[in-house]
Amino acid sequence: QVQLVESGGGLVQPGGSLRLSCAASGFTFSNYAMTWYRQAPGKERESVAAITSAGNSTKYAESVKGRFTISRDNAKNTMYLQMNSLKPEDTAIYYCIANLYWGDYWGKGILVTVSS
Repeated sequence: QVQLVESGGGLVQPGGSLRLSCAASGFTFSNYAMTWYRQAPGKERESVAAITSAGNSTKYAESVKGRFTISRDNAKNTMYLQMNSLKPEDTAIYYCIANLYWGDYWGKGILVTVSS
């Protein structure tokens, strides 16, 4: 059974940092690309960052380039999103997605709130 569990969210002040983690199980993690999405209040979901199965290639939304870093540890079946210089507009529910060959699988999401 595929499981994706996000952690590390919470409340942070503007300019602060958070690191999200996504613990994966139920599939061969190292075989699949992974993605972080987010959905802000009243807005559509958007892709934030993606990483290949080996972790050797990444891509980012323009809105987070230079501030967010996606990474993965295939030995720990875990993906990360390091978020620096956070802005109020980064407030959203962040989702971990496994891009499996039979379809994308979504975690339940975790709330990140950037506010003073």
